[in-house]
Amino acid sequence: MDNTKKPGSAQVAFKWTLIYIVTSIVLTYLWQFLGIGTTSPLRYISFIPFIAFMFLAQKEYSEKLGGFMTFGEGFVAGLLFAVFSGVLGAIFSYIYLAVLSPQVWQQSLDATRAALESKGTLSSDQIDQAMNITAKYGLILTLVGGIVVMPIVGAIISLIGAAIFKKEKSILDIERDASNFADPVS
Repeated sequence: MDNTKKPGSAQVAFKWTLIYIVTSIVLTYLWQFLGIGTTSPLRYISFIPFIAFMFLAQKEYSEKLGGFMTFGEGFVAGLLFAVFSGVLGAIFSYIYLAVLSPQVWQQSLDATRAALESKGTLSSDQIDQAMNITAKYGLILTLVGGIVVMPIVGAIISLIGAAIFKKEKSILDIERDASNFADPVS
């Protein structure tokens, strides 16, 4: 029986989360520097590093396990990456919008008001009321949304990564491992 301790997936997931968060911060300021608005479809490019770093976390965890990883182990590694990314990303987003670049939050509010006015389905008073609520609670909802949505999206992507990187031991691998641990006859 193998009594060796398996490496933890949390360490690998957290390492790749930190790399992802730094990449996200760079992209956030790049979008701001280039003047790319908060509603631009180019912002969806930010999902590429999320997916890539999740897969890299799952791949590294598989390598730490000697190249063999069950579907469940791969899923957990990816899900931990998504949870850590959701929490740290939401915290950064809140600090960025509330403290570092509040003008970006204001631009988002202005774009929301313009969209509501262009639809013409709400009265001016209803739009003012909606905007007051958004201005008051929007940042908190962004924080909570990131913490909730990122793990949900991450769970789906993690299923894909786990299917790609899973490699379970065959009976021959198990027998070879058992023979390596057998006591030599003297």
